[in-house]
Amino acid sequence: MSETRVGFIALIGEPNAGKSTMLNALIGVKLSIVTHKVQTTRGRIRGVLNVEGDQLVFVDTPGLFAPKRRLDRAMVSAAWAGAGEADAVVLLIDAQKGVTDGVRRIVEQCRQQISPDIPIAVAVNKIDKVRHNALLILTDDIVKLHDFARVFYVSSTKKDGLDDMVGWLRDLMPAGPWLYPEDQVGDASLRTIAAEMTREKLMLRLHQELPYQLTVGTDTWEDRDDGSVRIEQTIYIAKEGHRPIVLGKGGQTLKAVGQESRRDLADMLGHPVHLFLHVQVDPRWLDDGDRYAEMGLELPKG
Repeated sequence: MSETRVGFIALIGEPNAGKSTMLNALIGVKLSIVTHKVQTTRGRIRGVLNVEGDQLVFVDTPGLFAPKRRLDRAMVSAAWAGAGEADAVVLLIDAQKGVTDGVRRIVEQCRQQISPDIPIAVAVNKIDKVRHNALLILTDDIVKLHDFARVFYVSSTKKDGLDDMVGWLRDLMPAGPWLYPEDQVGDASLRTIAAEMTREKLMLRLHQELPYQLTVGTDTWEDRDDGSVRIEQTIYIAKEGHRPIVLGKGGQTLKAVGQESRRDLADMLGHPVHLFLHVQVDPRWLDDGDRYAEMGLELPKG
């Protein structure tokens, strides 16, 4: 009988490189919310993949960028912490954007933040969006950038190339017992996943800076006798002037967000969901350690 392997793989990269889409594709369940906006993922999200007796724990980290605000600093810190604690790191590069200045900065920081003993691979993502000649040029740029352990070419949306990457990662993992039971696909609570689903709908409907100045908390979760679930959530906003934007004309925006989130939650849970959303102004939430903890982040000092 072969020994069991188990380990952590951190997915890092610029915002919108496709880390959350890759995690969801690998695990086969929607654990990370996905939008077209940058900085959608805020905290570290773990997804568990069991393959022929081995257990791989993929860690979706916030996008790496130059932080400006306190929340930004917390997100970037969480991303590097996830990479530094991993058994292997996969740097996602958007095939359409190529080796950007942001990618170069990340590679330079990898040399400072990650032990040389931790193998770093590149996953060139969204290859279905570019021509073959562009990939050849991009490969040359990547090889010149750093001596990566491997370069993979993948499309997370089509699930192309992921099996090869998983096979290579399995061989790198240390021997050890499983960390999670067989039926567990992640470590986030249902309350957290529910709050993130609602935040996803808000990010998709709201524009400019507002999506980054709000957060969502799940206040109550009641399993009812008829098999349904009653959930109450609060949307925390920083300014009173944001309230009419979140509500929309006649409350239509908030109503649509609630309907979309309720539908996704019902699909995930497999039974009816009664979702009630409230909006609360809390100008201090961006400096509230409890709110950061709910997102899996640490409140930066200063």
